[in-house]
Amino acid sequence: MQISLSVPDLSPRDADDLLARAAIRSFPRHAVVINEGDDSNSVYFIMSGAVRVFLSDKDGNEVVIGTLRSGEYFGEMALEPGSRSASVMATEPLKLACVGMDDFRNFLKKHPDFMYSVLCKLIRRVRTVNRNIKGLALLDVYGRLVQLLQDLAVPSGSELLIDEPLTQQELASRIGCSREMVSKIMKDLVDGGYLEVSRKHIAIKRRLPASW
Repeated sequence: MQISLSVPDLSPRDADDLLARAAIRSFPRHAVVINEGDDSNSVYFIMSGAVRVFLSDKDGNEVVIGTLRSGEYFGEMALEPGSRSASVMATEPLKLACVGMDDFRNFLKKHPDFMYSVLCKLIRRVRTVNRNIKGLALLDVYGRLVQLLQDLAVPSGSELLIDEPLTQQELASRIGCSREMVSKIMKDLVDGGYLEVSRKHIAIKRRLPASW
């Protein structure tokens, strides 16, 4: 069976060039792909499946940075030597194309347009971090939850849709609060007709109120 890699910012031919430099690895659901603090020596392209990127402490408390799916990649910060800045876990059966850092650097030199794409991704990440820091410092839990929902949602007809299964615990982990607090807020927003929540998606039916 032919193996292929699809990356939005790469042509099929360039993706094949990248794939020729890669080792293919598979992981079951809940497998840890990299641990925060590990040595950085590879970048990972998701061929199928999804991962959760998170930070944790010695007590097992987590802050979720985000979710990545097929066509996305992680580990590119290893371009700057150092340890991994976050952990990554498979949230469903996962297949990765793993490219060693020397091979990845050579690929970027050969494909400067993709190097620019990687740079833009890192800039977006810095902007997101700055926004999250501002939210933690200046917004209450409700404000942080609304900000997260709006960031994740995309237009779908007359509503905004978050088309991924998110548990209340996952939402809580992303904004640094308890699951119970998220549960209370979400219930009020559903009861008020602002949200529609199912196992597979969250729909924002109308503009969320400024305060709770």
